[in-house]
Amino acid sequence: MGAPNAAGDWSSEMEVDAFRRLFPLCYFERHLSESIRPDARPLKRARDTIVSLGAVASSDGSALAKIGSTTMLAAIKMEVMTPSVDSPDEGSIAVEFHMPPICSPVVRPGRPAEVAPVISKQLFDSLLSSGMIDLKELSLVKGKAAWMAYLDIYCLDADGALFDAALLSAVAAFSHLRIPVVSLNDEGRVVVVSKELEGEKLVKEPVNEERRKLSLNSIPFSLTCILHKNYILADPTFEEESIMETFITVVLNSSGQLVSLYKPGGPVLAHTSAIQECIALTKHRMKELQEIIDEAISIMEVD
Repeated sequence: MGAPNAAGDWSSEMEVDAFRRLFPLCYFERHLSESIRPDARPLKRARDTIVSLGAVASSDGSALAKIGSTTMLAAIKMEVMTPSVDSPDEGSIAVEFHMPPICSPVVRPGRPAEVAPVISKQLFDSLLSSGMIDLKELSLVKGKAAWMAYLDIYCLDADGALFDAALLSAVAAFSHLRIPVVSLNDEGRVVVVSKELEGEKLVKEPVNEERRKLSLNSIPFSLTCILHKNYILADPTFEEESIMETFITVVLNSSGQLVSLYKPGGPVLAHTSAIQECIALTKHRMKELQEIIDEAISIMEVD
């Protein structure tokens, strides 16, 4: 009796898989009609999220962030630069988002992913417009020296909601950042003090006497939602994004203010109620993400 049942179950699984491949939208809509998704999540629930700090020992700040299977590795390297004439008392940040071929079957070797520069620009805009980083805090000597924070984010697994995971990894990396010690040499130039030289007497007083944290304010968090008919799906997977074309990404700062709203493609939204609900979902998600980062920081401090 056991063998026929096993064979029947196997046949049934094959039929479901075939239906999913041939009619993906119908397959998903059958689940949506029952207010559940194929991965067993309620429509408005995000995937399990993990943040780990200090993933790259050679960086000045780093973090690994996972939302479901979507995985991002962010690392920050600090370098001394000459500030611009227009902003002599400010430093700067540079953001690069990378999608190597290992992250997804749709990314081909030798062909940069088209979405990578778009996400890089969105990340840069979100980090600055949110007010999280005070660029004046990156100044060393007005008009002569300031910090440039190079932020590189590598997508290791692209399973949907890429911007959300990338922004989370960026925020976590800046939370882990420790600004290096610098001093003035004999020629009056600002130089980074290596670990080997930290105990030696310098010719002139250090500009900053110890590795310090960067003060973060109005931290930005985001949530991507798919809008399909009367349904709202929070934190979509790659499969969901490829099937349902209308989605928006809401970015809020920790003060609850709207930083930005991205809506690439899809039909024009006729009602604002859907956007308002997405904003409300983002506020709830923001609290979850802040708790996750706080926990990661506490674990790092204990270690």
